[in-house]
Amino acid sequence: MDFNNRSQVTEFIILGFPTLNRYGPFIFPCLLLVYLLTIFGNLLVLVIIRMDLRLHTPMYFFISVLSFLELCYTATTIPTMLINLLVPRMNISFIGCLSQIYFFHALGSSECYLLTSMAYDRYMAISHPLHYQSIMTPKMTIQMVSISFTCGFICPIAEIILISKLSFCGVNEIHHIICDLPPVLNSACTETTVNVLVDFATNSLFILLPFFFIMISYAKIIIAILKISTKTGRAKAFSTCVSHLSVVLVFFTCIVFMYVRLTKSYSLYYDRVLAVIYSVLTPIFNPIVYSLRNKEIRMGLRRVLC
Repeated sequence: MDFNNRSQVTEFIILGFPTLNRYGPFIFPCLLLVYLLTIFGNLLVLVIIRMDLRLHTPMYFFISVLSFLELCYTATTIPTMLINLLVPRMNISFIGCLSQIYFFHALGSSECYLLTSMAYDRYMAISHPLHYQSIMTPKMTIQMVSISFTCGFICPIAEIILISKLSFCGVNEIHHIICDLPPVLNSACTETTVNVLVDFATNSLFILLPFFFIMISYAKIIIAILKISTKTGRAKAFSTCVSHLSVVLVFFTCIVFMYVRLTKSYSLYYDRVLAVIYSVLTPIFNPIVYSLRNKEIRMGLRRVLC
Protein backbone atom coordinates (compact mmCIF):
# COMPACT_ATOMS: atom_id res chain seq x y z
CA MET A 1 0.00 0.00 0.00
CA ASP A 2 1.23 3.47 -0.86
CA PHE A 3 1.29 5.43 2.37
CA ASN A 4 3.46 8.18 0.88
CA ASN A 5 0.60 9.75 -1.11
CA ARG A 6 -1.15 11.08 1.99
CA SER A 7 -0.49 14.78 2.55
CA GLN A 8 0.41 16.48 5.82
CA VAL A 9 -1.42 14.10 8.15
CA THR A 10 0.83 11.62 9.98
CA GLU A 11 -1.60 10.85 12.79
CA PHE A 12 -5.27 11.11 13.69
CA ILE A 13 -6.97 12.30 16.86
CA ILE A 14 -9.90 10.17 18.00
CA LEU A 15 -12.39 12.40 19.80
CA GLY A 16 -14.65 9.66 21.20
CA PHE A 17 -17.75 10.99 23.00
CA PRO A 18 -16.92 14.67 23.65
CA THR A 19 -20.11 15.23 25.65
CA LEU A 20 -19.13 12.40 28.04
CA ASN A 21 -15.54 13.50 28.67
CA ARG A 22 -16.22 14.63 32.23
CA TYR A 23 -17.83 11.26 32.98
CA GLY A 24 -14.86 9.32 31.58
CA PRO A 25 -13.42 8.25 34.96
CA PHE A 26 -16.85 6.85 35.93
CA ILE A 27 -17.59 5.11 32.61
CA PHE A 28 -14.08 3.64 32.38
CA PRO A 29 -14.51 1.00 35.14
CA CYS A 30 -17.91 -0.02 33.70
CA LEU A 31 -16.48 -0.55 30.21
CA LEU A 32 -13.43 -2.29 31.67
CA LEU A 33 -15.73 -4.65 33.60
CA VAL A 34 -17.68 -5.40 30.41
CA TYR A 35 -14.43 -6.10 28.58
CA LEU A 36 -13.17 -8.44 31.31
CA LEU A 37 -16.51 -10.27 31.38
CA THR A 38 -16.36 -10.61 27.60
CA ILE A 39 -12.88 -12.13 27.81
CA PHE A 40 -13.83 -14.42 30.70
CA GLY A 41 -17.11 -15.57 29.10
CA ASN A 42 -15.59 -16.38 25.72
CA LEU A 43 -12.53 -18.07 27.25
CA LEU A 44 -14.83 -20.14 29.46
CA VAL A 45 -16.79 -21.32 26.41
CA LEU A 46 -13.54 -22.20 24.62
CA VAL A 47 -12.24 -24.21 27.59
CA ILE A 48 -15.51 -26.09 28.14
CA ILE A 49 -15.85 -27.12 24.50
CA ARG A 50 -12.17 -28.05 24.27
CA MET A 51 -12.17 -30.22 27.42
CA ASP A 52 -15.57 -31.93 27.13
CA LEU A 53 -15.48 -34.64 24.46
CA ARG A 54 -19.29 -34.71 24.28
CA LEU A 55 -19.20 -31.20 22.84
CA HIS A 56 -16.85 -32.11 20.00
CA THR A 57 -19.59 -31.68 17.39
CA PRO A 58 -19.85 -29.27 14.43
CA MET A 59 -22.27 -26.92 16.22
CA TYR A 60 -20.04 -26.47 19.26
CA PHE A 61 -16.93 -26.27 17.12
CA PHE A 62 -18.50 -23.27 15.37
CA ILE A 63 -19.42 -21.78 18.76
CA SER A 64 -15.82 -22.13 19.96
CA VAL A 65 -14.54 -20.42 16.82
CA LEU A 66 -17.09 -17.63 17.34
CA SER A 67 -15.81 -17.14 20.90
CA PHE A 68 -12.23 -16.94 19.63
CA LEU A 69 -13.33 -14.45 16.98
CA GLU A 70 -15.04 -12.27 19.60
CA LEU A 71 -11.86 -12.21 21.68
CA CYS A 72 -9.89 -10.90 18.70
CA TYR A 73 -12.70 -8.56 17.61
CA THR A 74 -12.98 -6.79 20.97
CA ALA A 75 -9.18 -6.55 21.27
CA THR A 76 -9.13 -4.26 18.22
CA THR A 77 -11.72 -1.81 19.56
CA ILE A 78 -12.38 -1.78 23.31
CA PRO A 79 -8.79 -0.92 24.42
CA THR A 80 -8.99 2.19 22.20
CA MET A 81 -12.31 3.15 23.79
CA LEU A 82 -10.87 2.65 27.29
CA ILE A 83 -7.89 4.89 26.57
CA ASN A 84 -10.19 7.47 24.97
CA LEU A 85 -12.28 7.67 28.14
CA LEU A 86 -9.19 8.71 30.14
CA VAL A 87 -7.53 10.73 27.36
CA PRO A 88 -10.30 12.66 25.52
CA ARG A 89 -8.07 13.38 22.51
CA MET A 90 -6.32 10.11 21.75
CA ASN A 91 -3.55 10.18 19.12
CA ILE A 92 -3.11 7.28 16.69
CA SER A 93 -0.67 7.09 13.79
CA PHE A 94 -1.92 7.03 10.19
CA ILE A 95 -0.72 3.44 9.68
CA GLY A 96 -2.09 2.47 13.09
CA CYS A 97 -5.48 3.89 12.13
CA LEU A 98 -5.52 1.96 8.84
CA SER A 99 -4.46 -1.20 10.67
CA GLN A 100 -7.32 -0.83 13.14
CA ILE A 101 -9.79 -0.30 10.29
CA TYR A 102 -8.46 -3.36 8.46
CA PHE A 103 -8.60 -5.79 11.39
CA PHE A 104 -11.92 -4.39 12.62
CA HIS A 105 -13.53 -4.98 9.23
CA ALA A 106 -11.68 -8.25 8.52
CA LEU A 107 -12.80 -9.80 11.80
CA GLY A 108 -16.33 -8.40 11.40
CA SER A 109 -16.59 -9.85 7.88
CA SER A 110 -15.25 -13.18 9.13
CA GLU A 111 -18.00 -13.20 11.75
CA CYS A 112 -20.61 -12.57 9.03
CA TYR A 113 -19.44 -15.66 7.16
CA LEU A 114 -19.06 -17.72 10.31
CA LEU A 115 -22.66 -16.95 11.32
CA THR A 116 -23.69 -18.02 7.82
CA SER A 117 -21.84 -21.32 8.27
CA MET A 118 -23.57 -21.83 11.61
CA ALA A 119 -26.96 -21.21 10.01
CA TYR A 120 -26.18 -23.82 7.36
CA ASP A 121 -25.11 -26.27 10.09
CA ARG A 122 -28.45 -25.81 11.90
CA TYR A 123 -30.32 -26.18 8.62
CA MET A 124 -28.62 -29.50 7.89
CA ALA A 125 -29.16 -30.76 11.46
CA ILE A 126 -32.89 -29.99 11.45
CA SER A 127 -33.91 -30.37 7.82
CA HIS A 128 -31.66 -33.33 6.88
CA PRO A 129 -30.85 -35.17 10.13
CA LEU A 130 -30.19 -38.52 8.39
CA HIS A 131 -27.48 -37.01 6.19
CA TYR A 132 -26.07 -34.60 8.78
CA GLN A 133 -23.22 -36.79 10.04
CA SER A 134 -22.05 -37.71 6.54
CA ILE A 135 -22.09 -34.08 5.30
CA MET A 136 -20.93 -32.09 8.33
CA THR A 137 -17.69 -33.99 8.87
CA PRO A 138 -14.74 -32.50 10.83
CA LYS A 139 -12.99 -31.82 7.53
CA MET A 140 -16.07 -29.99 6.20
CA THR A 141 -16.40 -27.80 9.30
CA ILE A 142 -12.70 -26.85 9.20
CA GLN A 143 -13.03 -25.96 5.52
CA MET A 144 -16.08 -23.78 6.24
CA VAL A 145 -14.24 -21.93 9.02
CA SER A 146 -11.15 -21.49 6.82
CA ILE A 147 -13.26 -20.05 3.99
CA SER A 148 -14.99 -17.69 6.45
CA PHE A 149 -11.67 -16.27 7.66
CA THR A 150 -10.15 -16.13 4.17
CA CYS A 151 -13.10 -14.20 2.72
CA GLY A 152 -13.22 -11.97 5.79
CA PHE A 153 -9.56 -10.95 5.60
CA ILE A 154 -9.72 -10.37 1.84
CA CYS A 155 -12.80 -8.15 2.15
CA PRO A 156 -11.27 -4.83 3.39
CA ILE A 157 -8.07 -4.85 1.29
CA ALA A 158 -9.45 -2.73 -1.58
CA GLU A 159 -10.93 -0.19 0.85
CA ILE A 160 -7.66 0.15 2.77
CA ILE A 161 -5.63 0.65 -0.43
CA LEU A 162 -8.01 3.40 -1.60
CA ILE A 163 -7.93 5.17 1.78
CA SER A 164 -4.13 5.11 1.81
CA LYS A 165 -4.17 7.20 -1.40
CA LEU A 166 -6.42 9.97 -0.01
CA SER A 167 -5.21 13.42 1.08
CA PHE A 168 -6.40 14.92 4.35
CA CYS A 169 -4.96 18.47 4.15
CA GLY A 170 -4.21 18.68 7.85
CA VAL A 171 -7.72 17.60 8.93
CA ASN A 172 -6.92 14.81 11.36
CA GLU A 173 -9.78 14.76 13.88
CA ILE A 174 -11.94 11.62 13.81
CA HIS A 175 -15.38 12.15 15.32
CA HIS A 176 -15.79 8.55 16.42
CA ILE A 177 -14.83 6.16 19.22
CA ILE A 178 -12.41 4.18 16.99
CA CYS A 179 -10.76 4.52 13.59
CA ASP A 180 -13.42 3.49 11.09
CA LEU A 181 -14.14 4.01 7.40
CA PRO A 182 -17.00 6.58 7.51
CA PRO A 183 -15.30 9.13 9.80
CA VAL A 184 -11.94 8.78 8.03
CA LEU A 185 -13.58 9.32 4.62
CA ASN A 186 -15.39 12.31 6.06
CA SER A 187 -12.04 13.83 7.06
CA ALA A 188 -10.55 13.57 3.56
CA CYS A 189 -10.23 16.75 1.48
CA THR A 190 -10.07 14.96 -1.88
CA GLU A 191 -12.84 13.33 -3.90
CA THR A 192 -14.06 10.13 -2.22
CA THR A 193 -16.80 9.05 -4.63
CA VAL A 194 -14.82 5.99 -5.72
CA ASN A 195 -14.17 5.08 -2.07
CA VAL A 196 -17.86 5.36 -1.22
CA LEU A 197 -18.89 3.25 -4.21
CA VAL A 198 -16.29 0.56 -3.51
CA ASP A 199 -17.25 0.62 0.18
CA PHE A 200 -20.93 0.21 -0.71
CA ALA A 201 -20.26 -2.62 -3.19
CA THR A 202 -17.94 -4.44 -0.79
CA ASN A 203 -20.31 -4.15 2.15
CA SER A 204 -23.29 -5.20 0.05
CA LEU A 205 -21.38 -8.32 -1.02
CA PHE A 206 -19.87 -9.21 2.35
CA ILE A 207 -22.78 -8.19 4.59
CA LEU A 208 -26.06 -8.44 2.67
CA LEU A 209 -25.17 -11.69 0.88
CA PRO A 210 -24.43 -13.64 4.09
CA PHE A 211 -27.51 -12.14 5.74
CA PHE A 212 -29.61 -13.22 2.74
CA PHE A 213 -28.33 -16.81 2.97
CA ILE A 214 -28.92 -16.88 6.74
CA MET A 215 -32.53 -15.75 6.32
CA ILE A 216 -33.11 -18.40 3.62
CA SER A 217 -31.63 -21.06 5.92
CA TYR A 218 -33.87 -20.05 8.80
CA ALA A 219 -36.96 -19.87 6.61
CA LYS A 220 -36.30 -23.48 5.61
CA ILE A 221 -35.54 -24.40 9.22
CA ILE A 222 -38.87 -22.97 10.42
CA ILE A 223 -40.71 -24.88 7.71
CA ALA A 224 -38.94 -28.09 8.74
CA ILE A 225 -39.66 -27.48 12.45
CA LEU A 226 -43.37 -26.95 11.80
CA LYS A 227 -43.47 -30.40 10.19
CA ILE A 228 -42.21 -32.08 13.37
CA SER A 229 -45.12 -34.03 14.83
CA THR A 230 -44.36 -33.77 18.57
CA LYS A 231 -44.54 -30.57 20.59
CA THR A 232 -41.40 -31.51 22.52
CA GLY A 233 -39.48 -32.05 19.28
CA ARG A 234 -40.55 -28.66 17.95
CA ALA A 235 -39.59 -26.93 21.19
CA LYS A 236 -36.15 -28.56 21.23
CA ALA A 237 -35.51 -27.64 17.59
CA PHE A 238 -36.58 -24.03 18.16
CA SER A 239 -34.37 -23.74 21.26
CA THR A 240 -31.24 -24.57 19.25
CA CYS A 241 -31.99 -21.82 16.73
CA VAL A 242 -33.53 -18.91 18.64
CA SER A 243 -30.24 -17.88 20.29
CA HIS A 244 -28.32 -17.94 17.02
CA LEU A 245 -31.03 -15.99 15.22
CA SER A 246 -31.19 -13.31 17.94
CA VAL A 247 -27.41 -12.75 17.76
CA VAL A 248 -27.61 -12.60 13.95
CA LEU A 249 -30.41 -10.03 13.93
CA VAL A 250 -28.69 -7.69 16.41
CA PHE A 251 -25.29 -7.97 14.71
CA PHE A 252 -26.49 -7.59 11.11
CA THR A 253 -29.03 -4.85 11.86
CA CYS A 254 -26.29 -2.63 13.31
CA ILE A 255 -23.73 -3.17 10.57
CA VAL A 256 -26.28 -2.83 7.74
CA PHE A 257 -27.41 0.59 9.00
CA MET A 258 -23.79 1.54 9.67
CA TYR A 259 -22.03 0.53 6.46
CA VAL A 260 -24.44 -0.18 3.58
CA ARG A 261 -25.05 3.38 2.37
CA LEU A 262 -24.08 5.49 -0.61
CA THR A 263 -22.79 8.54 1.23
CA LYS A 264 -19.77 9.50 3.29
CA SER A 265 -21.79 11.85 5.53
CA TYR A 266 -23.21 10.43 8.72
CA SER A 267 -24.74 11.26 12.07
CA LEU A 268 -21.92 11.47 14.63
CA TYR A 269 -23.98 10.40 17.62
CA TYR A 270 -25.95 7.78 15.68
CA ASP A 271 -22.85 5.99 14.38
CA ARG A 272 -21.11 6.06 17.74
CA VAL A 273 -24.09 4.42 19.46
CA LEU A 274 -24.27 1.72 16.76
CA ALA A 275 -20.53 1.13 17.11
CA VAL A 276 -20.91 0.60 20.86
CA ILE A 277 -23.72 -1.92 20.27
CA TYR A 278 -21.94 -4.13 17.74
CA SER A 279 -18.40 -3.79 19.10
CA VAL A 280 -19.09 -3.93 22.86
CA LEU A 281 -22.53 -5.33 23.63
CA THR A 282 -22.77 -8.07 20.98
CA PRO A 283 -19.48 -9.78 22.00
CA ILE A 284 -20.55 -10.00 25.64
CA PHE A 285 -24.05 -11.23 24.76
CA ASN A 286 -22.68 -14.02 22.55
CA PRO A 287 -21.27 -16.18 25.38
CA ILE A 288 -24.25 -15.38 27.63
CA VAL A 289 -27.22 -15.69 25.28
CA TYR A 290 -25.76 -18.04 22.72
CA SER A 291 -23.55 -20.35 24.76
CA LEU A 292 -23.75 -20.25 28.55
CA ARG A 293 -27.56 -20.50 28.57
CA ASN A 294 -27.21 -23.60 26.39
CA LYS A 295 -28.08 -26.69 28.42
CA GLU A 296 -25.33 -28.84 26.89
CA ILE A 297 -22.65 -26.24 27.66
CA ARG A 298 -23.88 -25.88 31.25
CA MET A 299 -23.70 -29.65 31.64
CA GLY A 300 -20.26 -29.58 30.05
CA LEU A 301 -19.16 -26.99 32.61
CA ARG A 302 -20.31 -29.28 35.44
CA ARG A 303 -18.45 -32.24 33.91
CA VAL A 304 -15.28 -30.15 33.51
CA LEU A 305 -15.46 -28.87 37.11
CA CYS A 306 -16.07 -32.37 38.46
